[in-house]
Amino acid sequence: MKRQQMVNGIVKETAEKSSMASSSNGGARSSRGLPGPAGASQEGSLSLSQKFIQITLVVTAYWTVSISMVFINKYLLSSPDLKLDAPLFVTFYQCSVTVLLCLLLSVLSRVAPSLVSFPILRFDYKITREVLPLSVVFVGMITFNNLCLKNVGVAFYTVGRSLTTVFNVILSYTILKQTTSIKAIVCCTIIISGFILGVDQEGNSGVLSYMGVIYGILASLCVSLNAIFTKKVLPSVDNNLWKLMFYNNVNAVVLFLPLLLLNGEIIVIRDFDKLYTFHFWMMMSVSGVFGFMIGFITGLQIKVTSPLTHNISGTAKACAQTIMAVMYFREYKTSLWWLSNALVLGGSGGYTHVRRTEMQRQHDENVKARAAEDAKPLRSPNSVV
Repeated sequence: MKRQQMVNGIVKETAEKSSMASSSNGGARSSRGLPGPAGASQEGSLSLSQKFIQITLVVTAYWTVSISMVFINKYLLSSPDLKLDAPLFVTFYQCSVTVLLCLLLSVLSRVAPSLVSFPILRFDYKITREVLPLSVVFVGMITFNNLCLKNVGVAFYTVGRSLTTVFNVILSYTILKQTTSIKAIVCCTIIISGFILGVDQEGNSGVLSYMGVIYGILASLCVSLNAIFTKKVLPSVDNNLWKLMFYNNVNAVVLFLPLLLLNGEIIVIRDFDKLYTFHFWMMMSVSGVFGFMIGFITGLQIKVTSPLTHNISGTAKACAQTIMAVMYFREYKTSLWWLSNALVLGGSGGYTHVRRTEMQRQHDENVKARAAEDAKPLRSPNSVV
């Protein structure tokens, strides 16, 4: 879940720019640094049916991993069977798993470069210091994200964290001095309306957690900040998202240690009656692996489709996740509650479309301007002014 938040935060900010790229890579970021078979990028030689199968498999994998990760984390964070009150420890362990998997893939890429393509990781203290500001935001993002999930139901989870787009607009104006169109602001207004209506309906049902709502708002803010800081830090790791993931999680593991102590979770874990059970560590490890996998699968989905299609897939996945949660937990929701979800998802999808259209228009204008500049006749050195 945390990797998905991180990657999606970047995608929402850069999807429109990436979609202007050539069709040979579907507008996605380069596959450099993605683990996988060497030479796997042969999309041009695939037939239409093969491309359809490929896209179907990748989108299905994205939905499966993303939705499963939410339900697994919900189990670890607030299951009445597990009764573990240590959200920071769960997040700390997931970060540790990511670090270990990055190191494992780096070793495999050296041993079998024809089978695994992954950047060679060499620990550099200078890079850890440069990445540290992002890591502080990252720790806040994944912590508040898991605290939100711990305190609210999976069905309300999408609405609870729905203000990321709104914070993107606010921070883009206050920090980056970028203005936003009226259409995009209207979409943000729709999202805010859906959020307020969802909180109201959740309160009417008697299951609202105000702390969960606050954590969701803080998580949304941190996701937006994470996207901004990521853009600033990426050059420090050669613009490689996997290197950034490694250093980010190394820093996060260190930052979580004092938080675990201050929050008293070390004592909680010590006294946990299922600490030495296989089932507990299996679920913890699966959540860590899924957290790592979502970064790869998200990048792969963008690669085989497009950033815009990825956002549409994410919106549809959130809708399916909400319906599954209502059915699985056998919850009753009012029509206004469903309307709140429709407003949030519709506003988010509308914002993506508006921004993509605006960036396409700006791109076309820049191309025309460059073409007009190139078409100007060169002045002869001997011409008289």
